[in-house]
Amino acid sequence: MISVMFPLLRKLSVSGSNLPSFRIPSWSDQDFNMTSNPAVQIPSKKEINKARKIYRLLETTFGIPEWREPLPAIDELVSTILSQNTNDANRDRAYDNLRTNFPTWKSVMHADPDKIIDAVRVAGLANQKGPRIQSVLKQIKSERGKLSLDFLRDLGKEEALDWLKQHKGVGPKTAAIVLQFSLGIPAFPVDTHVYRVSGRTGIRPHDMSVERTHTWMEQLFDPEQYGPGHLNIIRLGREICHAKKPECSKCPLNHLCNYYQGLGQNDRD
Repeated sequence: MISVMFPLLRKLSVSGSNLPSFRIPSWSDQDFNMTSNPAVQIPSKKEINKARKIYRLLETTFGIPEWREPLPAIDELVSTILSQNTNDANRDRAYDNLRTNFPTWKSVMHADPDKIIDAVRVAGLANQKGPRIQSVLKQIKSERGKLSLDFLRDLGKEEALDWLKQHKGVGPKTAAIVLQFSLGIPAFPVDTHVYRVSGRTGIRPHDMSVERTHTWMEQLFDPEQYGPGHLNIIRLGREICHAKKPECSKCPLNHLCNYYQGLGQNDRD
C-alpha cells in the first residue's frame, strides 16, 4: 500500500481497485442540485462525459482513495484553516501542537492569543491563523451556545455552506471540506490543484472563477464521486500536473487534455 498525503487529510492511503468504494450518506437530487439558480452555468453532456472518463482513468491509475475516520466538524474546520498556504507535514505538526497544548476547543478559545500563535507557528501565517481560529470558535459559541457544528446536518446544503462562509477565513473550499469529509454532506472542494487540472483538461470553462468551479464540478460528477474524484485530482496535480513544468508525457489523461493537445511536439517530449 502506498501512503500519500493531501492538503485536506491528516492520514490517507491509496491502494488498488479492490478497495471498497468511498461511502457517503445518500442525499436526494434536491439536496445537492444547484442548477435551479439561473446564474449557475450548466455543463454540456460532452463535458460531463469527459469528466466521467477522467474519473475512471484516475481511479484506474491511482486506485480508490481510502478515507480515514472523519474528524468532528470543528476539528476539520480548524485543521483546514491551518492547511491554508502550507504543506501537509506543517499543518499536521501545527494541529498536533495545538491539541497537545490546549486539549479542548474551549481552552483554545480562551487562551492567550500569543500562545495560540506560537502553537501553530509551524503552519505559517500564524499571526493570521491563530486569531482566526479563536475568532471562529468564539462566533460558534456565541451563536450556537456550544462548540459544535453538528447542527449543520439539519440545514440544507446551501444554508450550511453560507453559515460556514460567514466566518472570516472560511471560504468555499474550507466550507466544502467540512461538509464533504466531516458531515457527510456531498460537496466538491476546489483547491489550486483541482482548479488547475480542471482548466487544463477542459472540463470547466477556462475563465470560470474558483468559487463558481465548486458548483460546476458538482454538476459534472455524481455525489458519491465527489470525495474520490477530488482526492485523485489533487494527487494528479501534485505528482504530474504541476503548476510549472507539468510532466505531460506521464499523464494518464494526456489524450483527453486540451493543454497537452495544444502543445507542439517539442514541448511534449
